[in-house]
Amino acid sequence: MQIHPLVTDTDTLARLCKRLMAHDHVCVDTEFMRENTYYPELCLVQLASPEDAFALDPLAEGIDLSPFLELLANDSVLKVLHAGGQDIEIFMNLAGRVPFPLFDTQIAAMAMGMGEQVSYANLVQHFSGHQVDKGARFTDWARRPLSERQIQYAIGDVTHLSQLFPKMLANLRKTGRGEWLDEEMARLSDPSHYVVDPDCAWQRLKLPNRKPEVLGRLKALARWRELEARDKNVPRGRIVKDETLADLAASPPASQADLARVRGLSPTWAGNAIGARLVATIQSAVPLPDAEIPSKEHRPGLSTEASLIADLLKLLLKIRAKETGVAPKLVARSDEMEALAAGVREGLPILEGWRRQMFGEDALALVEGRLGFSVVGNKLRMRALVSPSESEPEAVAQAPEPAPEHDADAAPAPRKAGRIRAPG
Repeated sequence: MQIHPLVTDTDTLARLCKRLMAHDHVCVDTEFMRENTYYPELCLVQLASPEDAFALDPLAEGIDLSPFLELLANDSVLKVLHAGGQDIEIFMNLAGRVPFPLFDTQIAAMAMGMGEQVSYANLVQHFSGHQVDKGARFTDWARRPLSERQIQYAIGDVTHLSQLFPKMLANLRKTGRGEWLDEEMARLSDPSHYVVDPDCAWQRLKLPNRKPEVLGRLKALARWRELEARDKNVPRGRIVKDETLADLAASPPASQADLARVRGLSPTWAGNAIGARLVATIQSAVPLPDAEIPSKEHRPGLSTEASLIADLLKLLLKIRAKETGVAPKLVARSDEMEALAAGVREGLPILEGWRRQMFGEDALALVEGRLGFSVVGNKLRMRALVSPSESEPEAVAQAPEPAPEHDADAAPAPRKAGRIRAPG
């Protein structure tokens, strides 16, 4: 693989991107800063194919990023990233679209049973035995000039990625889990994950209470703060902190002069333009409609019986995850299993796609009394319950002897092989 010097001009970028587009995949990583801005500030882009690797300086004077954006938009080239959510957010801001197709090695590692949110360093260590240099990780990537150590550290992220990706791909195809990754990458490619709707910003805040007039003010204030932060390109907390926003919604000032006594606001807000906009937002707010008020519980309340069933579902998930070598977190969340135990059957990811095949069908059978647990020879076994009448809770704990058995420690039955949108 040829390592090129730092790219700081458009002609070199165009030439190298053309070389990258001759391959069916390209590894991508970024370095960015976001401590002082609303939008992440892109400071460096690293790219690698099986033949070339280089770092691109997006802050270089006069450089045009169009060749790079064209590469991201090329649907015939798979973009390989690790834990790429924030990278994708940056690309979405730059180009107005999510790159596609995508392959996230952290999600792939979860499907391969390597744990939840496996780090890049651990992934490289596992597949290549190399130790990743972390010395330049927390440097100021916006400061120029970049040191040679910074550049080499950054390029190393994609050169290692280029080496481990084919190995991960081969493993996924061998185990027939490519189809799983297709579904997960489709979720990752959903643009709605990377765009904040100002009208929904209040939903991420802790609610001061459930009064419609208070929630109406909170919604209006959160929307106002989101737009102010975007306009000034500063973090939301630089405008108003969350707790101050909640206090203003619960105890609104009668006039702009009262802002001088609000904890968390500068006294100057009592007479400046931003303070006037804040007060106008509060005064124009309307009570939140009953249909928009969130329920007290974000999931169905669980009876004692449902809680016990949810515990059995979590045990079943551990068994299935152990059998298949998949991180449990990739398969199901606790709130989904609790909802299933409480009677919910619609809108649950565990009842869709590969999750249903791997876990959801058995979870339904357990909840509906068609599957039970027993201990035989100090081993936990699952039994299919043959009689439809045996759907009471007792049947779950005491499965009939004649039923076929499933050893929880045995290898799982072969699953349908999947295919991911990737080379080969």
